[in-house]
Amino acid sequence: MRGWPDGAAVSKGLRASVIIVSRHRAAALARAVCALRQQSAPDIELIVVADPAACAGLAGQGDVKIIPFDQPNISAARNLGIAHAAGDLALFIDDDAVPEPTWAARLIAAFDSADVVAATGFVRGRSGISYQWQACAVDHLGQDHPLDVPQTPSLHQGTRARTVKTQGTNCAFRLSALRAIGGFDPAFAFYLDEADVNLRIAPLGRTMIVPDAQVHHGFLASARRQANRVPVTLFDIAASTAVFLRKHAGPDAELGREGMFAAQTARIASLRASGKVTAVQAQALRESLDAGWQAGMARPCGAAQTFGAAAPFLPLLGAGPRQSVVIFGWVWAQKALHRRAATALAQGQIVTVICLAPSLRRHKMQFLPQGYWWQEGGIWGRSDRDISALFWRGFAARAAKETARIAPYRGLTG
Repeated sequence: MRGWPDGAAVSKGLRASVIIVSRHRAAALARAVCALRQQSAPDIELIVVADPAACAGLAGQGDVKIIPFDQPNISAARNLGIAHAAGDLALFIDDDAVPEPTWAARLIAAFDSADVVAATGFVRGRSGISYQWQACAVDHLGQDHPLDVPQTPSLHQGTRARTVKTQGTNCAFRLSALRAIGGFDPAFAFYLDEADVNLRIAPLGRTMIVPDAQVHHGFLASARRQANRVPVTLFDIAASTAVFLRKHAGPDAELGREGMFAAQTARIASLRASGKVTAVQAQALRESLDAGWQAGMARPCGAAQTFGAAAPFLPLLGAGPRQSVVIFGWVWAQKALHRRAATALAQGQIVTVICLAPSLRRHKMQFLPQGYWWQEGGIWGRSDRDISALFWRGFAARAAKETARIAPYRGLTG
C-alpha cells in the first residue's frame, strides 16, 4: 500500500474539523455527508455551512455542527466554519465532491511533523477514474505550475511568491496557523481563495502533498457555470484576480492582468468556435470579465478575521475503521449486486461494487446516494492508464486487478 496506513493518522492524537460549504445543492450535500460518515479516521467532527433549506435537510443529525449561511461568498462561509472548529486541523471539501474512506486519515497523518501547516491530495474527476487535479504550485500572479511529485507523500517549503497550491476541495491546514493569518479573505467570494491562503501561510511552515488522500469531484452546475463547465459569467474570476494581484503581484501586477485577460479572451473564443456559447453569450462573458475586474480593483481586501473560542469538539458518529468489501458481478445481475451492496452496507462495511460487461467500455466510478461505491465498465475496458485496453485474462484476473487498484483508498487489506 502506498503512503501511510490508516493507523498512522492518529499517532499523535490530532483531531480534525471537516468543513463543507454548500449553497442550494442539498442532494449533493447529503451525499457528501454520507461519504464522510465512512471515514476511517475516528476523531473527526463535521461542520456544514449551508443555506437554510440545506440545513433543514440535515435536521436530526445532532452530531453535525450546522451553520446557516446563504451568501455567495465561499471565503466568508469557510471563516464561519473555522470559527466553529474545535479540532487541531481544518479539512475542507466541496459539497459536489466525495472523499475516499481513507482521505481524512491520510491528510491528518501529514501533520505528524510539527512544521507542517498545510496538506493537499489528488482529485479524481467526473468519471471517478481519471485525475482532475494532481500537484501544482501557485505563484504571485495566481498562475498554476504543475509539479512532478512521487506517489508517496512529499514535503515542500514555499515562499510568499510561490508555494504549493492546495486544491480547495481537498486540503487541510493546521488550525492555529490558519487562524494566525486571519483565515480566508472575504474579498475572494470565489476563485483564488485558497491560493491567497497558501501564499500567506507559506512562511509559517511546510506543505505536504499526499497523493493517496483522494476525493472525487463532479463539478455540479452553479450560478457561475453550467453542468458541462461552460461559464455563465466570468465576473468572479476577474474580480478575484484583481484582488489577488493587488495583494501579491507587486510590480508585476500589470503582467498578471494582461495574462488573465488574454487567457479568458482565448477561452471565450474557443467556446464560441466550438458552438458551446452563442455570439450574444460570448459578448456577455466579455462584459462580465470587464465588470469583474473593475469591481475587484475597488473591493476592500486584506482584513484579517478574528476567531473566538469554538464550541466543544463534536465527534462524528460512524467515523472510524471498519471492514471494506468489494463485490463483483456481471452487468445482467445489477439488481442482485445492489441487494448485496445494501446488505453489506447495513452490516457497517465500506462497500464497492464492480459491475462488468463483456466489452471494451471504459470504466467509471461514483459514490451512490445509497452509500456505496459503484464502478462499471467492460471487462477489457480501461480503468487506469496502466491497464491495456485489451486485458484478455478473464473475470477473476480483472477482479484481482481492480481490487489491487482501489485497495490504497478503500482501506482494503490482505
